[in-house]
Amino acid sequence: MKNFNSVLSTALILALSSCGMNNNGAKSSTSAADSTVTTTVGSATEKALFAKMSIKDTIKNGESVELKFTVYNNADTTQHFCKWHTPFEPFISKYLDVKLTSGEEVDYKGAMAKRIMPPPASSYVAVNAKDSTTTTVDLLKGYQITKPGKYTVSYVGQNMSGLIVKDSISFVYAK
Repeated sequence: MKNFNSVLSTALILALSSCGMNNNGAKSSTSAADSTVTTTVGSATEKALFAKMSIKDTIKNGESVELKFTVYNNADTTQHFCKWHTPFEPFISKYLDVKLTSGEEVDYKGAMAKRIMPPPASSYVAVNAKDSTTTTVDLLKGYQITKPGKYTVSYVGQNMSGLIVKDSISFVYAK
């Protein structure tokens, strides 16, 4: 029984650790990127792509709810990320959680696309070394933001894109 528990726990650890690995398959004759993470040999330092979101503090009814999404590359080499489940493509997946401060989740009204796997090379965006790339998206095109109140936006598309967004953002939607 002890051996079974040991084998089971080892298998569980391996399974969970493989879920966090990012093998994006973006290899082609013109692109040789293996993943969005680069590890410095001989060091525990990792340099990965990360993103930050920003939005106006107060947005009046009738105005666009424009979210600015910036991807940063602090590595010494060009890095790639999958644009699926990011604002770098139209709303065809729910990659943001938008909630009122009461906890009420805002309905997503955009399309939901089925995808071929692995993503083709054209689904990846390159970010040059020590550079960034930015896009904006109007949240009203994908979410039912209608009630006045304070909203919190969190990015939840990291499993597909490989991008890390640590902080959520908030804004007030006023009449």
